[in-house]
Amino acid sequence: MPNCYSHHQGQAAMRTSYGGLSILSDDPKDVEKLLEDTKYAIKNDGFLYLTNYGIPLEKLHRQFAIAQYLLDGNVITEEEKKRLEIQQHTGSYAGYKPMKGWGAGNGSYDGIENFTFYSPQMENPDLRPRALEPFMDEVKDFWTYAHDNVNRRLLKLLSRVLELPDDYLWENVQSHDGEVCAEGYFRFVCYRPMEEGQEGASMRIHGHHDIGTTTLLFSVPITALQVWNTKADKWQWVKYKPGALVINLGESLEILTGGHFLATKHRVVAPPKDQQHLPRLSCAMFCSARGDLKVSPLQDSPLIQREGLLKKGVYGEFAKLLDAGLDVPDHDTWRKARRAYAQQGPAKQVTIKGVRHSEEVFNDIKVYVPV
Repeated sequence: MPNCYSHHQGQAAMRTSYGGLSILSDDPKDVEKLLEDTKYAIKNDGFLYLTNYGIPLEKLHRQFAIAQYLLDGNVITEEEKKRLEIQQHTGSYAGYKPMKGWGAGNGSYDGIENFTFYSPQMENPDLRPRALEPFMDEVKDFWTYAHDNVNRRLLKLLSRVLELPDDYLWENVQSHDGEVCAEGYFRFVCYRPMEEGQEGASMRIHGHHDIGTTTLLFSVPITALQVWNTKADKWQWVKYKPGALVINLGESLEILTGGHFLATKHRVVAPPKDQQHLPRLSCAMFCSARGDLKVSPLQDSPLIQREGLLKKGVYGEFAKLLDAGLDVPDHDTWRKARRAYAQQGPAKQVTIKGVRHSEEVFNDIKVYVPV
């Protein structure tokens, strides 16, 4: 197991839904139970765990070892760090992020170092650190399986919730062009302890939604991830479950389902005091819809046809444009606008039902997340 790991768990955990993709069987009782658990999760916080998804624990640990080697082994040269540094203003996270905040060439130390792989990074060796070359075959195999097998079965489950054919979301929404993650990406990231004098800094990643369809995040024992519980109106810790996948639903699915699926509001904060001296290693895949797909509801869904559109949250803001007869962006335009300025300082704050929210505006569309 990588050294960045610790079995020392945090002090709080949230109630959530557990599901195993292996339950997608021909037994109607199994299917019904899994669908009910999933419906509860996506209507309350957009968050669920997946187990039994087909990746052996030793292969998962191997990916964490490779991630640790890349980020903690001093193997990325200074020349590569400069040449491959992310150009976030372009709407892409591709490449190397140094520990100096988000945005090119600015920011103070934030202790967050990562490398993000899009299709070009997988296809062109010049766009990734040379030290990774001996491991690229197994990296490609691992993340291709996660995208084409695990995520496809997850989308099958979500298609059933929408009362659509099993492969509807995979065939009509999910992007496929490009190597490994298509138009999405995966990331190795290490959250290092804050520097002396900054230990009290509680916020590592501000509250936000992921932009795409689904995010597959492998559960880790350093407790730092929090999810907004809409029923309790507060942030709650995400419990560590060895080997499990933590699933976030993204803004794309909230909009495409007309508000029936809730985009996961989440953030990364400082761990409990007994873990703050430990680095936190993370491996995650961010899946994306087709870039040419309009960001508007899937009218084919019997669920949407029967229950209508829920004009709230991110979808509620899009609905204002639709109701006004204005054009809505495609996914490529939307995600580039969202990524270009993500995590670059505090946004405007407003109060909604007694709770402070950040307010960010992208293409005349307002996005609110609890502070």
